[in-house]
Amino acid sequence: MAAVAFRRLAGLSGSLAVGLGAYGAHGFRRSDRDDYLKELFETANKYHFLHSLALLGVPHCRKPLLAGTLLTSGMVMFCGSLYFQAITGDPMLTKAAPYGGTLLMVGWAAMAL
Repeated sequence: MAAVAFRRLAGLSGSLAVGLGAYGAHGFRRSDRDDYLKELFETANKYHFLHSLALLGVPHCRKPLLAGTLLTSGMVMFCGSLYFQAITGDPMLTKAAPYGGTLLMVGWAAMAL
């Protein structure tokens, strides 16, 4: 059951990553955002896309619920906080990024279990 859910989540997340990437490429080009915020958005999008693809591997590992939950939580915390700051300019959620990055690393390790 978890395998099917994470395969579907991978598809939805990948679709969202492509949509946000298009927004970043076109919406930010026309804005007066500084280069740092554009770089934050690009970093968030790159990690979002890569980890959406990683979710496709979750059904094939021995502990899909653990690995999928860690990767999904990490994506939300890491990418979400960077997207938020890039779009709003508000660094309020920036402290969540290192925790999200740690969850991403642990999620990859959980795939090896």
